[in-house]
Amino acid sequence: MAAPKKGRRAPASQGHPGRTLILVLLAMAGLIGGMFYSGTLAPRLGIDLAGGTSFTLQAENQPGKPNAINETNMKTAAGIMDRRVNGLGVSETEVQTQGENHIIVNIPKGTNAKQARQQVGTTAQLGFRPVLTTTAGTKTPEPTPSPSKGGKNDKGQGDKASGEKATGSQGSGKQNASSSPTPSASATTQGRAVTDSLKKAPSAPPTASGSSKPATPPTPPAGGASDVPAPLQKQFAALDCTTKASRAAAGERAAASKPSDPVVACKDDGTQKYVLGPVAVEGTDVKDAKAVFDSQQGQGWIVQMDFTSDGGKKFADITGKLATKVQPQNQFAIVLDGAVVSDPRVRERLNGGNATISGGFTQQSAEDLSNMLSYGALPLSFKIVDETTVTAALGGEQLKAGLVAGAIGLALVVIYLVAYYRGLALVALASLGVSAVLTYTIMTLLGPAIQFALNLPAVCGAIVAIGITADSFIVYFERIRDEIREGRTLRPAVERGWPRARRTILVSDFVSFLAAAVLFIVTVGKVQGFAFTLGLTTVLDVVVVFFFTKPLMTLLARRKFFYEGHSWSGLDPQRLGAKPPLRRSRSTAFTQTKEA
Repeated sequence: MAAPKKGRRAPASQGHPGRTLILVLLAMAGLIGGMFYSGTLAPRLGIDLAGGTSFTLQAENQPGKPNAINETNMKTAAGIMDRRVNGLGVSETEVQTQGENHIIVNIPKGTNAKQARQQVGTTAQLGFRPVLTTTAGTKTPEPTPSPSKGGKNDKGQGDKASGEKATGSQGSGKQNASSSPTPSASATTQGRAVTDSLKKAPSAPPTASGSSKPATPPTPPAGGASDVPAPLQKQFAALDCTTKASRAAAGERAAASKPSDPVVACKDDGTQKYVLGPVAVEGTDVKDAKAVFDSQQGQGWIVQMDFTSDGGKKFADITGKLATKVQPQNQFAIVLDGAVVSDPRVRERLNGGNATISGGFTQQSAEDLSNMLSYGALPLSFKIVDETTVTAALGGEQLKAGLVAGAIGLALVVIYLVAYYRGLALVALASLGVSAVLTYTIMTLLGPAIQFALNLPAVCGAIVAIGITADSFIVYFERIRDEIREGRTLRPAVERGWPRARRTILVSDFVSFLAAAVLFIVTVGKVQGFAFTLGLTTVLDVVVVFFFTKPLMTLLARRKFFYEGHSWSGLDPQRLGAKPPLRRSRSTAFTQTKEA
């Protein structure tokens, strides 16, 4: 007697569908918990839904470059700005060229508009200038003697006091033994922040050093005042960097000057003012800059710079000259838009084509400075000529209308499912609910993660996804019904219909995802929001159908209401016009053959 054939091993979703459903529920709970943990309970809205700031930048030719404004340079500038304020195309910050010499930047509410405006607005060329003299940012009192020898002496005394501030360090206990420069911070009695370019932090003047031997620079005799032309000395004495207006005016004058001219400039926080020599290294010579946490040397957050080959030679030459001078003339200033963002000291000639700036950085300030250094050297200079605030009134009305339209469409889908599929509509609605929860939580978490902003086209993409998801359920339900029409019972029909439905669902979702990917790559602005949402919901459709709908149908196939084909189950064999059971037909055919 032949041994009975063993049946096929049930797949995981058939053998343990409850485990799969539990995993899906745990994933949903984890995402919801992540929302509460991050404190973000709603998706970040784009400028057309939540309002925001829009400003216009006008390109200006730089001195000596009358034909710098052209299509190529404008596109380059817009691309750099987009990388600086956007980071990812779906963050909803729009940077677009308009006309021949304008760039429009739209920043949605919820983004750090001030920081983005600062990064976009400060787009003049970066430059490294030697420091001729420096003092506190307040206005220097006018000397009482006649402006001759005594005046210069008074200025020299003031500069000397400034030099004492800059060198008032207690020593730096950390040195870099590598050949690359390591401007390290030393604590000062004044606690002046000079390396943190964008935020106030308790840091000290950085020291550029390439060896492990500390060398304390001598006290300057006159702060370099004798090297400063008389007109600049007068302008330097009158400069007051403590007010925002005066710093802006000084920055405009310094940015408009020629690279070969010495300038008067302010520290970006107004604590210091400088007389700076000609540009020794241009911003275009900086190849890359990045923020790195230094755990080996214990310096905390630092900024590492890499120069081009020509830039490395220029940097080695200027640091070689500065290393032989005294404080503050052994410092070089990193100048962006006419403002000094850092002024490290130099102890020796720095070769190797790279440098490191350290001293009191936070992670954010280090990243901001590295971003400035990486993308600060634009081929054009810009000024903000218009800034407006965009209200969300119109966007709110459009959002309301879109949500109403989506609710009407969803209601029609529900009515159709209930009328046509009856009990199976519960499976479809539960699957739609799971898909909605996953979509909402992921969009909410993507806001703080990658600055994703939900705009009106993205809402449209989510509404379109309702039809895509419902279509997957319909394909699977119809495959099950086809199997029942062939005379099979529900449990075999659920398992036999799944492979065919699976292929159809995967092909359909692949086409939708491919279209979304192409849209995301070749388009810009709001259309990318639509493409991103469509692609995300398409992927989630596959996840929901495979890991929720199929296991749930496997469980329900064991329930009497569905297994016996109740008239309200949507799987009634009589309503579907099912044939007699296949097993009975085979038995009858076998009996007739035997009698014959």
